[in-house]
Amino acid sequence: MLSPPEGLPEDVLSAVLAGGWGMAVASAAYRPVGFGSHHWEVVDAEGTRWFVTVDELETKRHSRGESLDSAFERLRASLAAARALRDHGHTFAVAPVPTLDGRPLARAGQRLGVALYPFVDGQSFAWGECPTPAHRGAVLDLIVAVHSAPRAVRRHGMVDDFAIAHRDELEATLHQVDDVGDGGPYARPTARLLVENAAPVRRLLARYDELVTAGRAQPSRAVLTHGEPHPGNTMCTPDGWLLIDWDTTLVAPPERDLWSLDPGDGSILAAYADATGVTPLPAMLELYRIGWDLADLAVDVSRFRRPHTGNSDDDKTWHILRSLIARIGTQ
Repeated sequence: MLSPPEGLPEDVLSAVLAGGWGMAVASAAYRPVGFGSHHWEVVDAEGTRWFVTVDELETKRHSRGESLDSAFERLRASLAAARALRDHGHTFAVAPVPTLDGRPLARAGQRLGVALYPFVDGQSFAWGECPTPAHRGAVLDLIVAVHSAPRAVRRHGMVDDFAIAHRDELEATLHQVDDVGDGGPYARPTARLLVENAAPVRRLLARYDELVTAGRAQPSRAVLTHGEPHPGNTMCTPDGWLLIDWDTTLVAPPERDLWSLDPGDGSILAAYADATGVTPLPAMLELYRIGWDLADLAVDVSRFRRPHTGNSDDDKTWHILRSLIARIGTQ
């Protein structure tokens, strides 16, 4: 995110790190990287660099009625699976450092979850297509390793329930059950945009629901999945390729990690089948491709149904929302 969350000044963050990890913070600098979580580079009293990630639990809820405690537990389970994966020898997993009492993250008040990571020096990449075939092949190797995780690792992750987070808010806006209100400058424009484009969004939701039925019919295919193994969540270091940002880890069909990786010629899907003996299913690839768009759409709508100020993160989200609606309208 481009700006830090409200209610987390540097002294409060330092107190959370002290209480959770026994860290004495010498300096902390906000890093506007990625989009979804908040990040800081922290240096402790001994001069060691760390990377801190903070998630707003409200954005992690699946519905307006879900408690922040449930959202925190889902995040905890995802990060615990990443920690277990690394503890089982998969050093490519950049997993959180356990707190003093062994948890993968701490809580800052009711609204925020805080995770601590070692600072990694390496080449980072942007969201989008893999820039080279070698990069794509490296990501495939990482995915195969994650999907091959033993049961002792998989047991830490929650099973994908195929829920689209904030779907209730998306559908309320589509059906005009209530207005998004006047919580900020993008509230009413969002409502108008959704009402004007309700038909293609409803068609996409209906198709997604059809595919979910097929996904639930084959639970034996489920593996541990990262959830977002795009280039922006990879790093290249002198010691090899790394996979970062494990906050969406779930036990799910393998296509959850494959739908966006293939360049369109089937080569990556064939390579995955050769490596694992599991043939990716077209219906499941479509399920997760549609689910990605619907999840982005719902979280953006939810953001603008809540109070917001029109800051740089809101501006970027509005641009993403309009682009997404335009693409959905052509499907």
